[in-house]
This record gives sequence, structure tokens and C-alpha cells, in this order.
Amino acid sequence: MIKLLQVYNQYRSQFNGEETVVLRIAELVEKYGGEAQLLTRSSRGIEKSLARKVHAAVSGFHSQSAYREMVQVLREYRPDVVHAHNLYPLLSPSVLVACRRARVPVVMTLHNHQLTCPRADHLRGGQLCERCVGGREYHCVWNNCRGNLLESVVYAARSAVARRLRLFHDNVDVVIALSDFAKRRLVGAGFNGEQIAVLPNMTPSVDEPVDPSQGRYFAFAGRLSSEKGVETLLDAATTLPDYEVRIAGEGPLRDNFQARAPQNVRFVGHLSPAEMTGFYRRARCLILPSRCFEMCPLVVIEAMSHGLPVIASDLGGREELVRDGVSGLLFQPGEAGDLARKMKCIEGDGELCRRLGRAGREMSQREFSEGVFYRRLMTIYQQASEIVRSRDFGSQHCGDRNQHADVIETAPNP
Repeated sequence: MIKLLQVYNQYRSQFNGEETVVLRIAELVEKYGGEAQLLTRSSRGIEKSLARKVHAAVSGFHSQSAYREMVQVLREYRPDVVHAHNLYPLLSPSVLVACRRARVPVVMTLHNHQLTCPRADHLRGGQLCERCVGGREYHCVWNNCRGNLLESVVYAARSAVARRLRLFHDNVDVVIALSDFAKRRLVGAGFNGEQIAVLPNMTPSVDEPVDPSQGRYFAFAGRLSSEKGVETLLDAATTLPDYEVRIAGEGPLRDNFQARAPQNVRFVGHLSPAEMTGFYRRARCLILPSRCFEMCPLVVIEAMSHGLPVIASDLGGREELVRDGVSGLLFQPGEAGDLARKMKCIEGDGELCRRLGRAGREMSQREFSEGVFYRRLMTIYQQASEIVRSRDFGSQHCGDRNQHADVIETAPNP
């Protein structure tokens, strides 16, 4: 039986896929007989207080309080493995140092690009940017990538400090990349490829697929912000006035998007998990028009599990999820005309719509099911444990703990 400790700093935004993944991993471990605890801090409300902003800026480099709390949790809970997610700004890499000193294996999932971009999304002015990769974080300051010079300085400095001190390189035993594309980028940024495991996100199984050719609208689900490419979808919808488009989600640009949206676009706001199921099952297709390097969007694999085809921008490792002409269609990023053409293909050819949906569902069951994810995750935890056991720590240990139990467990076939 595994004892898992997850570590996660909540983002300012209330709804995001990373938090969903954290909760699903805990539920999955407990489902198969293990234990799971969560050490968390929240960034929500930081922007309302100058004192909290200053505290967040400083703690992003090192948080002594988070370090002490981690030491205490490790001593009392005695986990077999620590699974880290987002650590900025209130936890910081200091919690990883505590784990290393306690000889506890650390696995970290990279849900974004925080180790290669101070902003974590490789965007500058709404356009892709890779100027900071390889130790050039000063570009974040020169270009004021955060839109706030002080924030840009803090983000660039904490990224540079973490890189120079190797706080992630040396204190994380196994890094989980959500795609081969993400792994290649990490290797290009100086990480050891043997330290990186590829594990896409998972999605709960769906008993009965839909017939997407009977769907009533084209669906988008996600944060309503510039990097998600909503403008491209709105421009495409303007040229297709007879096609209904529904947009689920909230975000800072919702009012702007609604003001420019044509009449055939409907905004439905944030939906609960149960409401999202209905949203998928009444749709004809899911559209992912992002202009950034997405990792492994939950909305894509969830839609595929219901049997929906996906139209996605051809960017980064997107073809690993949406295989053009097989499980969906790809279009040129930012090209509303190309997106509109692909929407016409889905609308005008019911058999194509069904065929793409079936292939996507088969891929979802084969590669993103809970059983597949659990077995791969346990293998990664075991790999991290073996790395720690093979390392010479002298007399350093956590309490009287001498070694970690094997964590691979039997999971049912997906």
C-alpha cells in the first residue's frame, strides 16, 4: 500500500485542469487501497493585499515556513513518495530540498512550462516566444512579459535562481512530462532525458459513447483568456452564421469576447463536472484553438472519451492527442478561415464525424484510462524510490526510516 503526499500551490484562478488532476490522483490512489494527503497553499486573494504580494514575491525564492511544514509532515506522515505539482509562489522549491534531505523520493508533474519560461506559457504579447530558454530569463524583464515590470523582474529572477542552483534538477528524482513534445523541450533546456517520464493525463471512463453526428453545436471549454485562441473561434463563427457555437468557462476576457461574439455564439459560463458531461454529449465536436504550447488538456481527452471528434490548432505536440484525419482535424494556429473549413467538414459529413469520434474514443480508452494511468504512475513512483535507494546519503534519513517500500500495485485492466 502506497502512502502518497501531494504538494500543490493553488493558482489565483478558481477553475483549472491542474487542480482537477491533483484531486483525481488522490482519489485513484485511495481507490486502489493507498493513502493520500495534500500539502497545499493558495494564491487566491494575493492581488488584494500589498503585504501578500510582497510575501509571495519573496517566498517564491525560498519559503522557510513551507520548508518547516514539509519537514514536519514528512516526519509525521512518513510518505513513500512526494508528488509535487505547482510550487509557486508560496511553497517554492524549498519543499523539494526538505524531501531530498529526508531521503523521500520526489516526482514532479510539469503541467506548464515554468522550467523553461518565467511566465510558464511561452507567450509574449499574445505570440509564442522562446527567448528565455537556455538561461536568458532577462528577456522577461526587457519585454515586461507580465505587463507589470516589478512582476516581470520577480518572475525572471526566481526562474534564474532555480536554474542556477539546480533546485529542480537536483531535488526532483523523476520529472513527469505530459507529452513527448514537452519532454523534448525539457531535454533541450538541459534536463537529463533519463530523469523524465512521459505520462499524459487521465480521464474517467464513459460507458456509452455518443453519436456526434447528431450533436447540435460546436463546443469550446476552457479559460477565457488570450492564449486559448477564443478570438480565432469567434472569427470562424462569424463566417458560419448557421453553425451554433457554445463556449463554456470563465476568465478575464469573458466580457471582451462576449462583446465581439456573433449571434450564433452562446456563452454558458462555468459548468460543474456533471454539467460538463451533458455539454460534451450534446455537442458535435470540440474545438481547441489555443495559440500556446498546451501540455495535455483535460477537455480534449474527456471529449474523446465521449466519442467526440476534436478540431485543434496544429501547434507543439498537439498531434500526439489529435491525429489529423484519424481522431480529429488540425488547423493552422490563428487561421480562422482554416478553422472554418474544418468545421464545415465535420458539419457536412456525418460519417466522417462518427469515424473520427470512434477513433478518438478508442485512443482515450487505450492511452488515457484510469487503469493505464495508475499502472504507469506506480511504475514512476517505483523508479523514484529506486533512485533514492541507490543514492549514497550517508547518515541522512527521515527519523529511523531506512528504505521505502515498493509501491507498484496491481491495477485492473483498463
